[in-house]
Amino acid sequence: MAKQEQTMAPRTRGAQKAADLSPAVAPPDHQAVAALATGGVKWAGLSLERQLVLWGLTLLLLAGVLYLLSPVLAPFVAGTALGYLLDPVADRLQRLGASRLGAALLLLSIFVAFVITALVVLLPILSHQLAGFLTALPGYLQTLHGLVTDWGQTLTNETIQAWLEKYGLGGAGANFDAQKYFNDLASQGATYAGDFLKSLIWRGYALINVVSLVVITPVVAFYMLLDWDHMVHIVDDLVPPRHREDVRMLARDIDRALAGFVRGQSLVCLFLGVWYAVGLSAIGLNFGFLIGVIAGFLSFVPYVGSITAFVLSIIIAIVQAWPHINLPIEAVAIVTTGLIMDGYVLSPRLVGASVGLHPVWIMFALLAFGALFGFTGLIVAVPAAAALGALMRFLARRYRASALYREPPYAHDRA
Repeated sequence: MAKQEQTMAPRTRGAQKAADLSPAVAPPDHQAVAALATGGVKWAGLSLERQLVLWGLTLLLLAGVLYLLSPVLAPFVAGTALGYLLDPVADRLQRLGASRLGAALLLLSIFVAFVITALVVLLPILSHQLAGFLTALPGYLQTLHGLVTDWGQTLTNETIQAWLEKYGLGGAGANFDAQKYFNDLASQGATYAGDFLKSLIWRGYALINVVSLVVITPVVAFYMLLDWDHMVHIVDDLVPPRHREDVRMLARDIDRALAGFVRGQSLVCLFLGVWYAVGLSAIGLNFGFLIGVIAGFLSFVPYVGSITAFVLSIIIAIVQAWPHINLPIEAVAIVTTGLIMDGYVLSPRLVGASVGLHPVWIMFALLAFGALFGFTGLIVAVPAAAALGALMRFLARRYRASALYREPPYAHDRA
């Protein structure tokens, strides 16, 4: 042991001597240090600033192309999305011994059969309830207007003034006309509801070209599914070798986030749609099945479908059952149960937090891309959000590894 300590002592003293002499070493070239600080760590031959410019220009170019071609892109984007979703299943069938052509034909046949069956079963019910809803809407609005007006008449100016004086706010309601306020509120609410419904119907018919979607989408999906792996290899070969590993890492991050969200959230949509449709129909709520289907589709954005079901079911239940409150209470119980299951069971287990897509980010992407590119934008919104999120995380990792984030060496020598 003593011998080992004697052996280590000279090394320790030598290291200490080197440390003592290190201040005497000539200071580094300040121009090199400045270049390191401003240029950042080079990644694949490009500085961080040039990487940001490159990615920014790429995104702007992609957005411009989508904007110019948005009127004709919808079936092609839908077909590409369908091919992307079915590609893992086709790969698994290939591993089981099927050919790529056979796997593509089988999957597309099953998908088309499922869509046709769903349309045959659900379309008559949905069309009947939608027609009934549009027919009953004026009466519903008139009844709701009457309820709000009657409720406003029970709140006289004297009642409101007494309530305000009780809490020391007597002067606040001196010029308040309760009946006029509630009459105006009911009239404006009915007008806004009618305008919103007309706008929604007009946009739906204007944005969705049913013929092109039904005919072209399966054809595009078939060819995408048939040649998906080949196209991926072509794109991979086009990437410069020095960037290839980073681009592959980005693609894996995007695929993980997008696939996790789309597949998980699709199951959430299916479950909530069935829950609301069956539950609201079972309690006898008018148009309960239609509300459930609408809520199921809108649940692709977390919580939006449940909130929509809550608002619609409460309004219809109040108008339908007034003055009784049993039906509104039952509707609230069903929708609240769906919200609890979505927040505490379905989304955490089926989607999870690992996909990196926040509900607010998804909502913003859907609104922004829908406003810019119409129906095509709604299809592209979630993939674009996943891609931008993965890109931002990638750039954040590069930034933290650069000299712009860390304190550059010998920074104290600049003073």
